[in-house]
Amino acid sequence: MELIQRPRRLRGSDAVRRLCRETRLSPDSLIYPIFVDETLQGVRPIQSLPGQNHYGLDSVNQAVEECLAAGVNHCILFGLPGEKDAVGSSAWAKHGVVQQAIRAIKQKHPDFYVITDVCMCEYTDHGHCGILCGDTVDNDQTLEVLAKTALSHVEAGADMVAPSDMMDGRVAAIRTILDDHGYESAPIMAYSAKYASAFYGPFRSAAGSAPSFGDRKGYQMDPHNRKEALKECALDIEEGADILMVKPALSYLDIIRECADAYDLPLCAYSVSGEYAMTKAAAAAGLIDEYRIMCESALSVFRAGANMLITYYAKELAAAIRKGDIG
Repeated sequence: MELIQRPRRLRGSDAVRRLCRETRLSPDSLIYPIFVDETLQGVRPIQSLPGQNHYGLDSVNQAVEECLAAGVNHCILFGLPGEKDAVGSSAWAKHGVVQQAIRAIKQKHPDFYVITDVCMCEYTDHGHCGILCGDTVDNDQTLEVLAKTALSHVEAGADMVAPSDMMDGRVAAIRTILDDHGYESAPIMAYSAKYASAFYGPFRSAAGSAPSFGDRKGYQMDPHNRKEALKECALDIEEGADILMVKPALSYLDIIRECADAYDLPLCAYSVSGEYAMTKAAAAAGLIDEYRIMCESALSVFRAGANMLITYYAKELAAAIRKGDIG
C-alpha cells in the first residue's frame, strides 16, 4: 500500500516517542498538600486519604524533607487549629497553626516554597468558609478576615497565598492589604473556578472542615456552568491575581482547557481528595494499575493546559518523571 503519511513512524521506539512528546512534565510543576494539626505530636495517618498524614508542629519538617528527597520543592499548607469559634479567629492569629508551621519550615528549609490555603472553613465552629449572618455567609464581612489571614501568613514567611473561599472580591481585598503593608511582591494564587463538587469529601474529613449545616452551593460554582468559570477568572485577573486555578481537575478538564486558552496567567489545577481516594480504593480492590492511572491522570491535566498541579501523588509523580514513565 502506498502511504505517504504513516504516523506510526514516530511511535516505533521509546526514544522517538519521547522526542516527539507534545506535553512534558517536571517535578517543578508539582505542589504537595501538607496537613498540620496543632493538637498533634508526631505523625498520624489520615484514614480518608490512604498514604497521607497529619503532621504536628514538631514533625512538619518531616513532610518537607520527604518532599525534598522526592524532588518536590513546593507545598500548600492546610491547618487544623486547636480551637474554633464562630468567626475563625485562630486563622489570623500570630501563633496560629499555619503561622507556626510556616516559621518552623522556613527556619530549617528557607528555600522550600510554601503556599498557604486562605479560607475560614477549618477555623469556624460551623465549618462554613466565612462569617455567618443568620444561615448565610456574609460576603463583605468575610473579606476583612480573609485579608487579615493572608497578611498573617505572609508576615510569618509564606511565599504565596491561595484564597479558596470563593467570596466575591477576595483577591482585591488581599492584594490591597498586602500592598499596604509592603508585600507588593507576594503573589496570589486564586482558586478562581472552584466548583461545588462531590469530590471534596475525604479532604473535609481530613481537615475537619465539613459544614455543620447546609452546603456551599451559595458561594462555590455550579458544576453545570462553563462560561461562569471564564467570568470568575477574568474578575480575579482584574483584582490582581497572579495565578488562576481550576478545582477539581479530572472532571473539569474542559474548564482547564478553556481557561488556559483564554488567559495568559499561569494556571494551576487541583487534583482533589476524591480523585485520589477513588484511585486508591480501585487499586486496593485490584481493579486498576495505580501507577499507570496516576501517571495518565496527571498527564491529562497538563495536556488540558495546566501549568502546575496540586496533587497528593506529587512525590510519586516526581519519581515517575525521573524514570521517564511520564514527563
